[in-house]
Amino acid sequence: MKRILLTGGNGFIGRTLLDSSLASDYHIEAPSSQELNLRDTAAVDAYFQEREFEAVIHSAVKPGHRNAVDATDLLQSNLRLFHNLQRHRHRFGTFINLGSGAIYDTSRPITRVTESQQFDRFPNDEHGFCKYVMGQQLELLPQSVNLHIFGIFGPHEDWQIRFISNAVCKTLVDLPITLRQNRRFSYLYAPDLVPVIRHFIEHRPQHTAYNVVPNEIHELVDLANLVRSTSGKDLPINMANDDYGLDYTGCNARLQEELGELCFTPIQDSVLELFDFYSKLKEIEQSRLLCDK
Repeated sequence: MKRILLTGGNGFIGRTLLDSSLASDYHIEAPSSQELNLRDTAAVDAYFQEREFEAVIHSAVKPGHRNAVDATDLLQSNLRLFHNLQRHRHRFGTFINLGSGAIYDTSRPITRVTESQQFDRFPNDEHGFCKYVMGQQLELLPQSVNLHIFGIFGPHEDWQIRFISNAVCKTLVDLPITLRQNRRFSYLYAPDLVPVIRHFIEHRPQHTAYNVVPNEIHELVDLANLVRSTSGKDLPINMANDDYGLDYTGCNARLQEELGELCFTPIQDSVLELFDFYSKLKEIEQSRLLCDK
């Protein structure tokens, strides 16, 4: 059984991977940040001293979103996580980095972008710049995969701020669905990431960078209407700004060519699964959804 190191196992994507068939098919070590502080070089050195892995799935990140406890020092923190792992490149095989569409610079529209464009624009924000720097370094490292993830949603995400889960939870407690403005997104249902990860554990990549996005592009207003209709409730949809926001969409041609015809979960089915998941969570309270963050 192949040994896999998963960083960020307590995060949204990490928990999704640990809940999947990957956990039974591979021996996955997923130390918590208390068990292994990836920013501590000496601790990472000690951890790898007696360990080797067929692959590392790097999903750990210091977040900079609006619900983060501390959104400062993102660049140094996340580069340190990355380089403390890369110091031990000889101790593992494939390095699978869970990157972001932010590498393409979110200050301007990102429309059906391809991987060949990943370094065309220089991101202005700290998060995007960090992804840009790591992306350039991964291009130089052997057997490395950089998965550009745009919008991603699913169980375990922060339902207080993440749009689709937030909309589902609001309908469950009879609140209006809210959004700042309409935008076009490449939204990936998190469980659909599992076969992509599995492929790169089992096969040597032909490229380094891959956009992990479904075939369809969704508008936020359409998603809000889908959530409302699925709820069966006639609730308002409140939008603060009538103008379109910037596109955030990618092209998956490279991924489809390498993996064959990928099957993505239909958006209607994924929303139904979210309703089932959140209807069972006791922590969903109306008071925690009254203020949009």
